[in-house]
Amino acid sequence: MVKHEELPIPIYNNLQPVYGEGSQLEEAQLRYDNLKSKFSIIFGHPPQVFARSPGRVNLIGENIDYEGYSVLPMAIRLDTIVAIRKTKAKRYKGYYDYAKSKGVDVGQPVGLDVLVDGTVPTGSGLSSSTAFVCSTTIAIMAAFDVNFPKKEIAQLTCECERHIGTQSGGMDQAISVMAKTGFAELIDFNPIRATDVQLPAGGTFVIAHSLAESQKAVTAATNYNNRVLECRLASVNRAWSKARNETTRSNSKSETLSDVEGLCVSFAGSRNSSDPVLAVKEFLKEEPYTAEEIEKITEEKLTSFLSSNSAYLDVIKVAKQYKLHQRAAHVYSEAKRVHAFKDIVSSNLSDEEMLKKLGDLMNESHYSCSVLYECSCPELEELVSICRQNGALGARLTGAGWGGCAVALVKESIVPQFILNLKVVNDGSLLISGAFLPV
Repeated sequence: MVKHEELPIPIYNNLQPVYGEGSQLEEAQLRYDNLKSKFSIIFGHPPQVFARSPGRVNLIGENIDYEGYSVLPMAIRLDTIVAIRKTKAKRYKGYYDYAKSKGVDVGQPVGLDVLVDGTVPTGSGLSSSTAFVCSTTIAIMAAFDVNFPKKEIAQLTCECERHIGTQSGGMDQAISVMAKTGFAELIDFNPIRATDVQLPAGGTFVIAHSLAESQKAVTAATNYNNRVLECRLASVNRAWSKARNETTRSNSKSETLSDVEGLCVSFAGSRNSSDPVLAVKEFLKEEPYTAEEIEKITEEKLTSFLSSNSAYLDVIKVAKQYKLHQRAAHVYSEAKRVHAFKDIVSSNLSDEEMLKKLGDLMNESHYSCSVLYECSCPELEELVSICRQNGALGARLTGAGWGGCAVALVKESIVPQFILNLKVVNDGSLLISGAFLPV
């Protein structure tokens, strides 16, 4: 059997396999018809093909994909559609070089007419940028009549997004191209692979927008990339060698906390535990580190140690301190929650027991994101609190944080009242994205 990630992007000649039946299919058909009409008006001919990629909601496993750890997102119905047609005109913006880089002989440079329509709110934490990048990439491939395995597209589009300056992991791209109807996906990395996760009956994930825009790229040096760098610095801490009773200097080849997890688990084993957070508590101080202290650890100037990554250099220009203990504690504990989440939905517990335990994990995840990783904001804290007060079994920020959406696990029977309560409590100031099942 061919693995999910080895399959090419599926090709359909109608919308039903993607959007289902009923009103959702009718709305989608109208949207595609309108895009086709606009394309014809603008360019004088209809599009050659449409490409579509969905947004996503991450159920659990926040800010750990770039540390090499598994995550558990699912796609949502909000998406980006790209209409495209290859032309003889010289409307050319680098797509030829892209095709060449993938080993496709397209001959001389050609023009591409492109029109985009998207429904994923920008800055919402639902991966509008990924939906755009993935749909555009797939559209370009389709225009040249080529297709590649999903894992290659996921990796390529992840690298594309890093060009805007964010040191992101591959979760968003992987779920956007590997999602399956009716399932969440456990996404593993190195290599990228996806495992279907069937969620329990009786529960619905409701996505609510805090209306605080998450500007991940704009604030990267102080927020997102800052956290990535703190994790990087935690992974090269010389103290990890002490966990193995060695006196060698830190391993500068370590890139992520997953690279040194074995040392942490080994240390925990000497304490009759398997929890790597024990090593964090032992070897990383809770007080923030200064740049000077970090340089003693790396035995090298930060500007030299990080010289190969301009995004990191931007961080150290503005960073006043580095919280290595808190960031490492979040990453290791959040990684455990991902697998606990999957184990629960695979267990023999009743649906009600499952939902309760999953909600507890989501609440723990939000606390870790808020307190240890510090990627929440006042609007998200208020929204999460309101969700819980109105019956959510669990609620947490989703996406990188610093704004955007929260996701709440709610019993299916109370979803309409739950959404109404959120609107009433906030006097309509919150945009409720609605209840979404996997697409």
